[in-house]
This record gives sequence, C-alpha cells and structure tokens, in this order.
Amino acid sequence: MSDRHVYEYALLRVVPRIERGECVNAGVLVYCRARSYVGARTHLDEGRLLALDPRVDLPGVRAALRAVEGVCAGGDAAGQAAGDDPGRRFRWLIAPRSTIVQPGPVHTGLTADPAAETERLLDLLVR
Repeated sequence: MSDRHVYEYALLRVVPRIERGECVNAGVLVYCRARSYVGARTHLDEGRLLALDPRVDLPGVRAALRAVEGVCAGGDAAGQAAGDDPGRRFRWLIAPRSTIVQPGPVHTGLTADPAAETERLLDLLVR
C-alpha cells in the first residue's frame, strides 16, 4: 500500500480591482482528507500588488490572509469555524467569493506529507 494520499489545493489570489481582472497569487490552501489536514501558507508580494493598484488596502489584505491561515489552524484563531472538521473548513475557504482575496480553482495531487506539500506549492506558485 502506498504512503501517498490524495490532496486538494487552491491558490489564494488578491484581486485589487475586480473590473480589471488582474491578480497576484498570495497563498495556497491544502486539504488531505486521509490525514485530516487543512493548511494555508501565504506570502504577499506587496510591490507586485501595489503595481496593480497603488491605493490597495494593504493592512486589509494582510488581515484577510491571516484570517485564512487562522481558519486552517483551527482553535481560537478559527472563530466560528473552530468546531468544524478540516474538510468543512477547506470547503468554506474555497467557496467562490467576490472579495479582494479570492480562491482559485481546486486541483489535486498525491503526497505523503501534506504540510511539506503546502510549503512546496507556496514556493512553486506564489513566491
């Protein structure tokens, strides 16, 4: 039997001006049901974001990204989602929304270590 498990992931995108459709990748969400894992890692390239919109609310964007990481971490940082299982928290985070921080489409893969995969995807797709 393989030690690798199916996982799902989605990028977190910052869309400062919805009418222009431009975005900056700012994080990744990963969910692995077999490991009961949900995690998020974020990295905001403020220079790239300011190039798209010099008036963007940087503190607001940083707060939204921290909130996503908090929901994934669970506990007090997850607020009302603290009691939800990892899959439910992931599904809530990837639900389409028209806010400045938006999830991208969901993709799948195989991994033996979901936390390490989260970091790898952040390096590959965001940084």
